[in-house]
Amino acid sequence: MAVRPRDDRGDSAAGDDSGRFAGPGGGSGSREMSGDDSGRFAGPGGGSGSREMSGDDSRLSGQDAERERERDRVRATDVIADGVRGADAAEIPGRLCAAAVKLLPVVGASVSLRSNGMPVQLSSSSDQAARLSEIQATLGDGPCVYAATIGAPVLADDLTDGRDARRWPVFAQEATAVGVRAVYSMPLGNDAVCVGTLDLYRDTPGALATSELRTAELVAGVMTVALMALPGREENGPEGDEPWLSGLATDYDEVYQAVGMIMVQLGVGADEALARLRAHAFAHDRTAVEVARDVIWHSQRFERD
Repeated sequence: MAVRPRDDRGDSAAGDDSGRFAGPGGGSGSREMSGDDSGRFAGPGGGSGSREMSGDDSRLSGQDAERERERDRVRATDVIADGVRGADAAEIPGRLCAAAVKLLPVVGASVSLRSNGMPVQLSSSSDQAARLSEIQATLGDGPCVYAATIGAPVLADDLTDGRDARRWPVFAQEATAVGVRAVYSMPLGNDAVCVGTLDLYRDTPGALATSELRTAELVAGVMTVALMALPGREENGPEGDEPWLSGLATDYDEVYQAVGMIMVQLGVGADEALARLRAHAFAHDRTAVEVARDVIWHSQRFERD
C-alpha cells in the first residue's frame, strides 16, 4: 500500500499541473510534498530554488522511465522480502527500518507511532536513529512531528543551515551534534488517517532523488501494512487510539503514567504536564522516558511555581 503525499493547501506544498513540487514560502530546505512523479521539484518562488533531480528518471523517455521504475521496484521489494523473511510479526518494523537503510542513502531509520500528540518510538535501525527519535519525542517538535500532523512527507534536506535549521533550531542542533544532517519523514497510513511516521536519517545534507523518494514511499507503505497486521487488537481492549499497538511501546506507558502524576502534583491539565516533563528532560539532557521513570519512582517531583 503506497502512502501518497497529501495535498494540504495550508502548510504543505501543493503540486501543480507542471509536474513540479513547490515548497513552502521562503528559502530552500525542507519540503512538504504533493504532486506527481515527473521528477522535478521547485523550491519556493521558483528560480534558483528549482532543480532537476540528478540520477532519477526525469530525463528518460516514457518507456525507458517505466522500465527504470520497474527495476527500482523489483529491487526494493526483493530487499524488503529478504529482510522480513522468517521474522515474527513484532520484529517486522525493525527489519523494515534496516531494509530502508540498505535501499536508500541514509545511515539510520526509525518508526514512530502517533499517540495523543506524542511520537512513540516503536523500532529503529541503530542507537543513533533511536536517539533522534527520542529527541523529537522529548521536544515535541521536528520533521517527524510535523509529518504526522499534516499527513504528508516532510523532507529536511539540510539541518546545518538555511530554512531547516531555522525552522527547527533546537532539533537541528541536537541532530547535527550526533552526526545527522538531513531527515526525511514519511507518514504511515492513508489519506484518511496517519498512524505514525517512518523517519530516515542522513549524515550529509542533500535531497533524495525521485526514484529514492518512490522507494521510501514503498517502504512506508509496507510498514503501514505491517503495523496494521500486528497481533493483539482483540486482547488489548476496545477500538480506540491504536490500543492494539500499546504493548509494543511499553516505555511510553510510563510517560503517560508520569504525566498523570505531574497533573496531580501541579494541578494542571495533561498538555501542560507533558510540556513540563519535556522541558525538564531537555533542560537536563535526558529523554522524556528517563524523566518519567524518575517521576514514577518518586525520585523526581514537580513543584508548583
